[in-house]
Amino acid sequence: MKLLKYLSVISTVGMLFILLGGALVTKTGSADGCGQSWPLCEGALTNITPELVIESAHRFVSSTIGIVILLLAIFAWRKIGHIREVKFLSVLAVFFLVLQALIGAAAVIWQQSDAVLALHFGISLISFASVLLLTLIVFEVDKKFDARSLVIKKGMRIQFYLHTIFIYLVVYTGALVRHMHASLVCGDFPLCSNADPGLFGLSTAQMVQMLHRGAAMLALVWSFIIMVQVLRRYKGHAVMTKGWIISFCLLAAQAVVGVLVIFTGMNLYVALMHSLIISIYFGIMTYFIMLSFRSAKFEKEQ
Repeated sequence: MKLLKYLSVISTVGMLFILLGGALVTKTGSADGCGQSWPLCEGALTNITPELVIESAHRFVSSTIGIVILLLAIFAWRKIGHIREVKFLSVLAVFFLVLQALIGAAAVIWQQSDAVLALHFGISLISFASVLLLTLIVFEVDKKFDARSLVIKKGMRIQFYLHTIFIYLVVYTGALVRHMHASLVCGDFPLCSNADPGLFGLSTAQMVQMLHRGAAMLALVWSFIIMVQVLRRYKGHAVMTKGWIISFCLLAAQAVVGVLVIFTGMNLYVALMHSLIISIYFGIMTYFIMLSFRSAKFEKEQ
């Protein structure tokens, strides 16, 4: 069991590094750092550039953590496979890890549109969430905490489902902004005052940027509403109350960092923090989804 805990923690932290590495590759323009070669890096020994170092480091971390995640999936399947969610999450983590690697390879070899490239981060996010849920289940089994007795009512479950789906769409629009190099197309906040005057003055990039801003603000308001509901209805459940307080604070921090991206001229560290916070937030949302599925199953058995 101790080995399983180590594998789960390393996999979770490693997936965050993969997510941040992918964001770093995009934000530094290092996607072509290895030319059109994959999985080896063209010019690795003869023409070393910062872009080559970033891209090759990202590939090395991804492949190394990929092996750890595969081991986690195998050991979790064998040791705690009797728990309902474990086998599904094990398959999901490995499948989406491989899928994101293949999309990354396709982008290097054949090039892809911004819309397709934006999927890369979202797919990696699903793999991260699967690994995180496996980790939380491992620690549940180890009795570090227990949320199995928690019952979430149907109305609240539906809100969790819809909110998580909406967050995923917000993440996609954010990734699209990044791949379109549209992070700074609107020089201020909250409006895009540098757009051409008139009803249709926004460029395509500016429209995507404003769509992302509007969706992000709606997500923040929605998260606050859910938090208030949870605090009223689940006062005795620390997993729910503390979990949603932390979640809302993360999303609020995400909004602040998003504004700072604009006013700092897309400072690299600020931009990476933007990717990190939303990754953690989405992971927490998927945990509430798992708790909701457990509650739905419990209701059916009654």
